[in-house]
Amino acid sequence: MNRPVPILMYHSVAHAPNDATRALSVTPQAFAAQMALIGDGGFTPLTTAQLADAWRSGRPLPERPVLITFDDGYEGVHRHALPVLAGHGFAATVFVSTGWLRGAHDTGGALDTMLDWDQVRELADGGVEIGGHSHTHPQLDTLQDDALRSELVRCKEIVAEELGTRPVSFAYPYGYSSRRVRRAVCEAGFAQSLAVGNALARRRQGPYALQRVTVRRSTGIDEFARLVEGRAIARTFARDRALTKGYAVVRRAQQASRKAARTRV
Repeated sequence: MNRPVPILMYHSVAHAPNDATRALSVTPQAFAAQMALIGDGGFTPLTTAQLADAWRSGRPLPERPVLITFDDGYEGVHRHALPVLAGHGFAATVFVSTGWLRGAHDTGGALDTMLDWDQVRELADGGVEIGGHSHTHPQLDTLQDDALRSELVRCKEIVAEELGTRPVSFAYPYGYSSRRVRRAVCEAGFAQSLAVGNALARRRQGPYALQRVTVRRSTGIDEFARLVEGRAIARTFARDRALTKGYAVVRRAQQASRKAARTRV
């Protein structure tokens, strides 16, 4: 029950992504090959809610659990990923930024072609869990309390209104969170949330800081096999971790500067 679980983080699935999404996009062919590997390897994909519920209740997990997750809500998840998932009978979770999706709530900030709400409903009808990813995809830990709560509650309310079911899982935009953000996510009514971290998820991380590993355009099938097997994770993402630590220093300085500016007003 306490063994680590790989949570795969996808974004776009597209033949020709734009420059803004290219690095974190995978081709439909690569995605199909990766799902075939999961199927052939005897893995059991779970939704985010299923994993969290099992760890919360103490129920046993399947022998080789894995999570397949998608952030933002790109249209290719419906066009290319859903048929593959359905063909294998795989569970998955899509975390949507409600202000980026096409339709009545669109704020115009999306990076590429996004899902519309009919497509989101088809994903949900196909057994895909729909989770929250904020309304406009900001860095949540930089927001003041009222704006933070608005991003979370607005996202939850729109998903509930459109689907008739309240979302229970959340993923932090850019992976950024803090104790204050995690508390706000809990208070907004989400039961669990995913970060990034490029590490395996473990029960001891707690339900609001579960770690994921990034799947990107440069992820070859051999590297993907190591990710789902939980092998060589630290070595694979060593450069990412070094960059993240450096950027964390810059972000802390920026946040301190913003806080000082608010104090002077």
